[in-house]
Amino acid sequence: MDPNPSSEPGRDLLAEARFAVPDAVPGLLAEHARRLGALDAAIFLVDYEQRVLTPLPRPGGPERQAVAVEGTLAGRAFSTLSPQWSGDRRLLWVPMVEGNERLGVIGYELPGGEEEVGDDLLEPVRTLTAHAAELVVTKGVYGDFFELHRRLEPMSIASELAWQLLPPLTFGCDRAVISGALAPAYDVGGDSFDYGVDAETARIAVFDAMGHGLEAGLLATVAVAAYRNSRRRRLKLAETVAAVDEAIQVRFGPERFVTAVLAELDLASGCFRWFRAGHPPPLLLRGSKVVKTLWGNTGLPLGLGSPGDEAEESLEPGDQVVFFTDGVTEARSPDGTFFGLDRLADLVSRASAGGNSPPETLRRLVHSILDHQAGDLQDDATAVLVEWKGQGRETLEV
Repeated sequence: MDPNPSSEPGRDLLAEARFAVPDAVPGLLAEHARRLGALDAAIFLVDYEQRVLTPLPRPGGPERQAVAVEGTLAGRAFSTLSPQWSGDRRLLWVPMVEGNERLGVIGYELPGGEEEVGDDLLEPVRTLTAHAAELVVTKGVYGDFFELHRRLEPMSIASELAWQLLPPLTFGCDRAVISGALAPAYDVGGDSFDYGVDAETARIAVFDAMGHGLEAGLLATVAVAAYRNSRRRRLKLAETVAAVDEAIQVRFGPERFVTAVLAELDLASGCFRWFRAGHPPPLLLRGSKVVKTLWGNTGLPLGLGSPGDEAEESLEPGDQVVFFTDGVTEARSPDGTFFGLDRLADLVSRASAGGNSPPETLRRLVHSILDHQAGDLQDDATAVLVEWKGQGRETLEV
């Protein structure tokens, strides 16, 4: 197998897919994988609950089965963002990542037999996988092919709106990582989060709109839109809070409100500033332990006026701040036991101590919440983890 072909299949893949419909991407990938010497290749996208990796079909291709994230080589590649070989080295699972957003994995079938397949294949395969991930993201806006195969059950209108509103679930740079998760994936309503990062500052907001379903989703949409508008006008944090508060008051009156935490992180110094408007306080983790609850000076929820005062905390390199909505701690088991703050803190601490990346930590947190409530959440549950690295790495690979 020649890992150094005369042309670069990854680059050629982007060129040849320029006018292709989304449905053609699996076939194009398989063709370019064969140019590298593989027998076949298949894309497996992670479902919305991040429990299952679902295969994308292609005309004339073999029928493949979904693969669980837990307890499989494919799932390990997805969770750790590191390639995984089968024991006989005839199958290579490579994580699909766009930026720092985990999309799924690609399984490469290799010839085996007398021909030895070595690790020198990894670099060209990584390149091809990266370009395939780029195609999934860019082509996904033009059709529903990828969405249809990611969804394991019908999605409510409110959830459709909520997912369209979200930024990519994970962002990472040399100074910080931001990762979020929300549940129930197919019936979320009033929870949302947003962020924006530039050369100097990371800006983060978590919202929990009053009520449930589509009405709560519309309220959250106004909150996020007002937040983005203020952020893009480069308003100061206090001015942004006031603008979102006013937007909700004007459009919904005093009967509707949104709890929220709006924050800014100075990427150079680690100075963390936040407003808390009727929302649960974030947790500060240091050395994989919760060392402080960031109470600040809470005010009324957004839309009711007086949304609190600014608070400030100095972070140390490696510190993590965990934002969450009350649906996390108030999730109840069938016997009525709350998930609770202690359980939340313990789970995040153990995941961090175990070397899990922020997105993997949140994936495990959401599954723990769903399992605690036997898969039937009575309220939206959203969490966002922000890690300040100081001068850190640009990768989430563990």
